[in-house]
Amino acid sequence: MTSTLARPPFDPELEAVLTLLGDQIPPSMTPEMIPVVREGMTSMTPGIDDLLADRPLTQHTVEIPGYRGDTIEVTVIRRTDHTGLGPEIYHTHGGGMVIGDRFAGIEPVLAWVEKHDAVAVTVEYRLAPEFPDPYPVEDSYAGLVWTARNAAELGIDASRLIVFGTSAGGGLAAGISLLARDRRTPAIAGQVLQCPMLDDRDATVSTRQIEGVGVWDRNSNITGWSALLGDRRAGDDVSIYAAPARAVDLAGLPPAFISCGSAEVFRDEDVAYASAIWAAGGQAELHVWPGGFHGSEMLAPHARISQQSNENLDKWVARILAA
Repeated sequence: MTSTLARPPFDPELEAVLTLLGDQIPPSMTPEMIPVVREGMTSMTPGIDDLLADRPLTQHTVEIPGYRGDTIEVTVIRRTDHTGLGPEIYHTHGGGMVIGDRFAGIEPVLAWVEKHDAVAVTVEYRLAPEFPDPYPVEDSYAGLVWTARNAAELGIDASRLIVFGTSAGGGLAAGISLLARDRRTPAIAGQVLQCPMLDDRDATVSTRQIEGVGVWDRNSNITGWSALLGDRRAGDDVSIYAAPARAVDLAGLPPAFISCGSAEVFRDEDVAYASAIWAAGGQAELHVWPGGFHGSEMLAPHARISQQSNENLDKWVARILAA
């Protein structure tokens, strides 16, 4: 189904990319498609060894306790010449809570590790529907706590720890920032929320505008949230850590960078989240890119709007890490 509502047009460069992608990335994902998409991503996306090829970076994987003490994995990435204590980037990957692995969308993080001599930790949180809420956010928080507790051993300056996520990973980054505030540990210097998935209620104008077009439309969003929350989706029994848009008090959070496109499902909830941070006396830098579709910075990095978006993000990260 395609929405009958008027919507902002796609940027011409980005629309050309959508045309080229064609059937490779259909706008809508149904529950039945989840196993197929997972298999396709496994065969098509580069592994960590390919991503690190020709980069002066090293990586190792560690098994740690996740939610309820179950074993999950995190991978630690740093420069081969890393010494002393550097800033930390904690990564939660995207994929609508149902697809992807800890290396999906990690390319910006690798650049920051190189540029800032940072240490990255990326977490393999468990996916819905096999592991519904609170597994993804609690696994992600467990990895964050492990990182902070082992900061010195990992070569991390714990006072310069930022969390970074895109899409579902952005929602998880927001969720673990709320958990860290409410559980009073660990300290977070900044949260990067790229086109974050924040609201399960399917009630905004932007979610109704983006149906049957673009990347990750309204139908896909309902699929992801339903996998995560089941019958609780859009009801009263949903945690602010699973769906951060439900939080009524956003005081006491670290500075946030929030970015989205004008032509994507998450636009209105992302703008509302930044506004709620400001209303609570917090700091947020918000960008709504005209004609941007969901994840366009990654799928069309050559486009002028994508380049501007990525440059602004790089500057924000550099400012937070240098503080």
